[in-house]
Amino acid sequence: MADFRIRPLGDRVVVKPVEREEKTKTGIFLPDTASKERPMEGTVLAVGEGRRDDDGKLIPMSVKVGDRVIFAKYSGTEFKLDDVEYLILSEKDILGIVQE
Repeated sequence: MADFRIRPLGDRVVVKPVEREEKTKTGIFLPDTASKERPMEGTVLAVGEGRRDDDGKLIPMSVKVGDRVIFAKYSGTEFKLDDVEYLILSEKDILGIVQE
C-alpha cells in the first residue's frame, strides 16, 4: 500500500471501499438495488499529513494506512484509478476505526 500513487493533502484520506456481498450469510440473494448501495466501510490506502490549527500547528491524523474504517454514508468524493473505485474523505467524515 505504500506505493499508492495518490498523496492526499491536509486532513484527507484515500479509502478503498469494501466490496458488497451479493448474498447474505444465510444464502439470501440481494437485489441489485441493495447490493449497489454505496458501502460505508473501507481500508485506508493513503493519509495526508494532517490539518493545521489557527496558530499553524500541525494536528496529526488519527488514522493510518491499513486501518479499516467506517465513514459517513454520503461523504467524500468518488474517483476511479485504473478501473478501481476509491474515495477521498476528510478525516472528520470518518466515524470510527474497526478494531480487529
